[in-house]
Amino acid sequence: MLGVMVNVVTVLLGSAIGLLFQKGIGEKVSTATMIGLGVCTVYIGISGSLCGENALIVIVSVVLGAISGTLLHLDGAINHLAKIAETKFKKDGRKVSVAEGLVTATLLFCVGSMTVTGSIQAGLTGDNSVLLTKATLDFVSSMMLASSLGFGVMLASVSVFVIQGGLVLFASLIAPFMSTGAINEMTCVGSLLIIMLGTNLMGITKIKVADYLPAIVYAPILYYIVNVITNLS
Repeated sequence: MLGVMVNVVTVLLGSAIGLLFQKGIGEKVSTATMIGLGVCTVYIGISGSLCGENALIVIVSVVLGAISGTLLHLDGAINHLAKIAETKFKKDGRKVSVAEGLVTATLLFCVGSMTVTGSIQAGLTGDNSVLLTKATLDFVSSMMLASSLGFGVMLASVSVFVIQGGLVLFASLIAPFMSTGAINEMTCVGSLLIIMLGTNLMGITKIKVADYLPAIVYAPILYYIVNVITNLS
């Protein structure tokens, strides 16, 4: 769990530094920064989405994810949980909610091959090198995100602990299902959600991205099912 704990600390420290920078940013500069951050987020999403190899898996995962997330009211639940923190930390004039910062940072920090492979590697062999490298990258990213998205980015440290910690603890059970292909499909689906976040940040859309989060779980499951069917035929 060493790599996970280091990653959590780097997100907390990076977010704290970013929040300090946020204090001196005016509304016009903040708006411009948000648009720029949105463009970069879309770029990250597009880059990750190219990992996918089966468009059908991606489509079905997103559809099932949207249905599940909407029925479970995930977006509403996350926003409800964020309201208490938002009343304390959201500044007057700021248009970004704590929930938006939390969801955005969680996806950027926890979706991708480094998260899955690094956590499984740490759990199976004790090698934390990938997670430590990721922690360094997340330190820089959290500073940039928190300066624009606020306190919600710091709360994403909890997501990092839960998701990466869970992968480390259950690595022996998860590893057989997390082949390169499964990770690629999961990364692709997660990256599409990141693109949604980017367009939200730019003010182009108002997508309830949290309602699509189950799609990330469906992707590796569908990949496994498709492989089984293909091998049987």
